[in-house]
Amino acid sequence: MGGFQAAPLLAANSVVELPVKWSRVLARVRDSEMPPKGAPALPAKEREQFVAWVDTALHQAACADGIAPGRAPLRRLNRGEYGSTVRDLLNIHINAGHGLPAEGAGGEGFDNAAETLFLSPIHAEKYLEAAKLALEYAFSDTRSRARFLTDPNATLSPEEAARKTLDAFLPKAFRRPARPGDMDKYMALFQTAMKRGDSYEQAMQYALQGVLMSPHFLFRLESPNPNPPPRLLDDYALASRLSYFLWGSMPDQTLFDLASKGTLHETETLIAQVPRMLKDAHAHEFADRFVDQWLNIRELGRDIKPDRQLFPTYYDAEIQSAMRYEPILFFQEIMAENLSLMNLIDSKFTILTNRLARHYDLKIAADQKISQQPKRIELPENSHRGGLLGMAAVLAVSSLPTRTSPVLRGKWILESVLGTPPPPPPPSVPLLKEHDAQMPQTLRERLELHRQNAVCAGCHNKIDPLGFGLENYDVLGRWRTEDAGKPIDSKGELPDGTIFNGPQELKGVLLARKDLLFRNLTGKLLGYALGRGLTLEEYCTVDRIMEKLKQNDYASHVLIREIVLSIPFRYQTGTAQNMSVRDYHQ
Repeated sequence: MGGFQAAPLLAANSVVELPVKWSRVLARVRDSEMPPKGAPALPAKEREQFVAWVDTALHQAACADGIAPGRAPLRRLNRGEYGSTVRDLLNIHINAGHGLPAEGAGGEGFDNAAETLFLSPIHAEKYLEAAKLALEYAFSDTRSRARFLTDPNATLSPEEAARKTLDAFLPKAFRRPARPGDMDKYMALFQTAMKRGDSYEQAMQYALQGVLMSPHFLFRLESPNPNPPPRLLDDYALASRLSYFLWGSMPDQTLFDLASKGTLHETETLIAQVPRMLKDAHAHEFADRFVDQWLNIRELGRDIKPDRQLFPTYYDAEIQSAMRYEPILFFQEIMAENLSLMNLIDSKFTILTNRLARHYDLKIAADQKISQQPKRIELPENSHRGGLLGMAAVLAVSSLPTRTSPVLRGKWILESVLGTPPPPPPPSVPLLKEHDAQMPQTLRERLELHRQNAVCAGCHNKIDPLGFGLENYDVLGRWRTEDAGKPIDSKGELPDGTIFNGPQELKGVLLARKDLLFRNLTGKLLGYALGRGLTLEEYCTVDRIMEKLKQNDYASHVLIREIVLSIPFRYQTGTAQNMSVRDYHQ
């Protein structure tokens, strides 16, 4: 099919020798693209067994020879990273990246992936506009200009003041020490502006605009390794990897100081930065961008909007904001306080405002002093909350505009939580009819009828029960026991015979599968940290991190620490491709 030759795959050692071909087979069988159209389809159970066998065989082959760091492709700062970096560099309080084009998802599903971060003519034009806007604001604000600008005075000529400004500014903007020739280039811009009659401030704006348009600012550049074996990153490149992972912005002075001393790469030093950075206010950027995309809640309010007439509460600005930030701030709290990742599924607390608490109809103890500002709140008994599954943003983004959808919610759990997305539906399957006098009237009855189609049943037997477990929540996450005057039926039975009833028992089902959940989370976070898709070998790193997590009761700092200490994060590949690093820390 399409020139694909299956015969070489019949050899006993073909998984080791032809991993790329087997990866293609795995992807196409998993997505029900093989066998080809017109050939007898594999029964769902046999397809799952085949996929599991190939996945295990590929995995074992990839991990046999140690771990090799993947390629670190050239990539520019994305819109969020640009805005945060300019903010921290110039000490301004506007988002200079707001007008830049939005990036699509790449890699493991995130917009910081190198695969999507090309530079087009429209980007160059928009970056120029953004640089002008940021500098105009910075020069007009007394506190901002004091951060980066040296003014001429009785002891400093304009040229000396410009040189002093650039001497401090360039290493921060380029996130590494200035190199020979760097200063001359931007001093030449300053001198050109002065010769044409610009004031000192105008000339400095012109020079700094050149800095902000430099590839050394706009791109994450790492000096290539000219030697065959992999090597540790230099400390400045490591500082940038660390800061853009956990802050989505440039390194702070502490990271620059450690890099200048040449000690950042030392294991104990690197480990010490994890709790410091996760407790810093900058970590909100990490939580916001990662959770938004991991859980797909970014689409809420964009492509996914509850019906305004049926669910007007969503269009209250305070409720909408509180809903959106609940999972983000919840994740940030887990990370900052080194809490167990188990809280993602079931917790005794969440992040609430007074409006959101009323929306959930929660009776919060008076001593917790809930207010308009989001705050960690201990949940009362039998609150039906705790963990991500009871959060309004998650429930709304996995619903249709006019009603809940067990199919969408089940798919969301499989995809976002467990990392086992179902294959796309066959093109010939008709849609579920919303209104038909001849059809059963309850949603469960209509779905049961719909999946009597044998083609549908294989996948929907896995998807629908998970979604039914959340049917006690309406589109906006409010608890309910009836729908259209009929009792909610939230029972589910999975293909393996597991039976549960309602969200609390569903949480137990997911916790029993916690290794799937945390392996998915680890792979997502590692891909986010590296800014690209993972190689087959890098899933061996995921396995090693999982071992550490199990040994440490799934503590959140262990997850971040092990990513930061991993070979793909700390090392860069050499000229000999796929050469592994043998001294992985124990």
